[in-house]
Amino acid sequence: MGDPKKPRKKYSTPGHPWIKERIDKERGIIKVYGLKNKKEIWKSESVLKRFREQAKRLISDVTEQGKKEEKQLLSKLIRLGLVKDGCKIEDILDLGLEDILEKRLQTLVFKKDLAKSIKQARQFVIHGHINIGDRKVDIPSYLVSLEEEGMIGFNPGSELANIDHPERFVKVEKKIIKEEKKPKEVKEKTKKSPLKKKVSKKKEKLSVKGPKETVPKAEDLVKKKEKEEKVDVEKLLEK
Repeated sequence: MGDPKKPRKKYSTPGHPWIKERIDKERGIIKVYGLKNKKEIWKSESVLKRFREQAKRLISDVTEQGKKEEKQLLSKLIRLGLVKDGCKIEDILDLGLEDILEKRLQTLVFKKDLAKSIKQARQFVIHGHINIGDRKVDIPSYLVSLEEEGMIGFNPGSELANIDHPERFVKVEKKIIKEEKKPKEVKEKTKKSPLKKKVSKKKEKLSVKGPKETVPKAEDLVKKKEKEEKVDVEKLLEK
């Protein structure tokens, strides 16, 4: 046997390693898409770069071979769902890195609610719990075509195929039932000022004691005595 073939590098690294804007952007992408490291970003960028370079070359190519390659490229990208049917070769230049990352198997497993988080989706794929149709796929970066999107599911031989498994994520829609609110009986309470309360307490005390005794005036007493004297004089005259 001869010497093993040296593996070819499948991605290109950034020109300058220390650019703050690029580092912050890559850190955010890793967090959102649950990537292992920046190498996965560079691989996706290299895939996108190849599509763009091929499109640029075919735009200026007017030969029959160029038209044939253009149809093949467009049909491939339409099958992957990166461009829409009936688009032109120039539309490939508008593709971005997020378009490639959205088609990864790891991302679609999370979007289909087969995992609780994007990191757990990666774990399920690597451990062989995910199937595309009858085929087990354990590559998180696998680009899923439109036809294969509906075939993503759990491997029948995996424990996760059981619905009652504790790691299975079941999305429950909360139904909000609006109950008719019954009108509450509002008791109007008259607020009394502290002065009124004191006056009312005094009235209650007086009502318990009874009616006040009226004091006779001096004029009334004199008139009463005069009447008594007249009565006495009349009695003497009769005798």
